[in-house]
This record gives sequence, C-alpha cells and structure tokens, in this order.
Amino acid sequence: MRVFLTGGTGYVGSAVLESLVKGGHRVDALVRNSEGAARVQARGATPVLGDLLQPASWRAAAFGADGAIHAATHPGPRAREADAAAVDGLTSLPPKDQRFVIYTSAIWVLGPAPEPVDESAPLNPAEIVSWRPAHEKRILDAASPQLRTIVVRPGILYGSSRGIVGDLLKDAANSLVRVVGNGENHWPLIYDRDLGELYARIVNTPTASGVYHANDEGDETVNEIVAVLGDHAHTQPSVRHVPLPEARKKMGPYADALALDQRVRSPRARALGWAPTLHSVAGNVARLFEEWRRGKAA
Repeated sequence: MRVFLTGGTGYVGSAVLESLVKGGHRVDALVRNSEGAARVQARGATPVLGDLLQPASWRAAAFGADGAIHAATHPGPRAREADAAAVDGLTSLPPKDQRFVIYTSAIWVLGPAPEPVDESAPLNPAEIVSWRPAHEKRILDAASPQLRTIVVRPGILYGSSRGIVGDLLKDAANSLVRVVGNGENHWPLIYDRDLGELYARIVNTPTASGVYHANDEGDETVNEIVAVLGDHAHTQPSVRHVPLPEARKKMGPYADALALDQRVRSPRARALGWAPTLHSVAGNVARLFEEWRRGKAA
C-alpha cells in the first residue's frame, strides 16, 4: 500500500516508517527541509516537502495515498494548531475503498490510572494534552464505509537515544538523575520497534478501527527504572527527587505528566495478534544503554 506519513523523522514516526518499509509498503513522508528529506530517503521513504501548518503543501500526497498516519508533533507553541490542521486535512480525504487514517494521540489523555485501565476508560487528560481528546473525537467521528479511522495512544517510548527514557539514560551517564515527585508512580511504557509493529498491523488489518493502546504492561515505577541505571552507567549516578511544585516552576504542565501514576492495558491491540517483544525498561537496561550510545554516535 501507499501510505502518507507525518513525523517520519520523529521518535514515533521513525519507528512507524521502519516497520512499514520493512513490510513492503510505499511511504510518502512529510518533511520540512532537505535534511529531513535525506533522512527519510535513506530509510526507504519518498520525501514530501511541506509543513503541517500549510496543508496545501501536503494535501496532494495524502489524497493520493491509500491511507495516512499522523505521527508528527510540531515543535514550539503552535503544536495544537498544527495538529488541528492535520486533523482537518486528513478527515477531509475523499472517499476511497479501504482508505484509513491513523491519529497518534498520547497515553496522558487518560489522566491518573492507579488501577489498570484499557481503551474503554473515560478520559481525564493531563493539562499538557488537554486538547487531544477533541482531536481524537474528530478522527473517530469521521469514520464511514469508505474511511476507517483509528486512534493510537502510545505509552512512553523507550529504545534508541530519544525521548523521556533516553533522557534518563543520558542523565545517568552524566551522573545525576532527577525524578519528578516521589518516583513511586507507574509509567506505561512501550519499546519503539514494538510500537512500529502495532501500526503496521493496523494498516494491514482491514477491520481495525477505533482506539488502541500501545503499552508493554510492565507496570514499572520510575524508581524501579532509575534503581538499575547505575549498574550500567560508567559511574553510579546521584538521584534527586524533585518535589512536584518545584518541578512545575521549571517544567510547567510537563512535570505533572511525568508524575502521573498510570497502569495501562492494551487488549484491543493484542486482539490484532500484536504482542510486545520487550516488557521492561529495568530488565533491558544494558541493551537500551547500548542503543542509546549507538544513537548518540550516529
């Protein structure tokens, strides 16, 4: 199939791109500049120069594809505006047999979840993603016999050198790890390659629609992850727990998201035959440190 992809150079989008190309799909990846174009081309995609905020720059590529995956997060204060522009454009795709639109949301739309919750749980979004439920609804409401629509809520990614867990590895390598809050909160986590595989399964399953969580269901606390970092860093890092009020002053609503206690389940994803290959950050720290070092050297 021919798939239009936003965010192909980002953390989520890179994993999706790799999985789709591996599966034999043609991927037209939206990029903002020649550097991004070279990166996606090297990984087997066809670059489409444009900007989410300028739908005219990518509409033809999206319309010409069999389906579209929105995995981009626009940098800076216009993230919500750019996401809305993408939703507007993708929900207006003309009818086409078996066309699909996959929207990448965030696990933080669930809010606090100290007891396990699945895709049917009501939403109570953290402030930093407060606008995403409305965008999810617009995607899902656009479903028709000619358009299947899907929302994926990835957990916190790990793997390679990026993201929140990548920052923890970097901090451990630099001998000081800061934890927002007491660290007893659970993070819903997902290995980047496993996430890419879920997207590929959704693309390849004509009946797949609705909401899917992507989570390894390891239910690890932040403290459990941090405790093993020193075993594989060059020096034993110091760990400082930053009180949430103090963290908010420096990080804003991002601090509250990092402090969320969430135990998440993904039964609808598993019903597609998907299963994560990794189930733990703490149990794979040696491997993740090696991936992080390779990623930083690249």
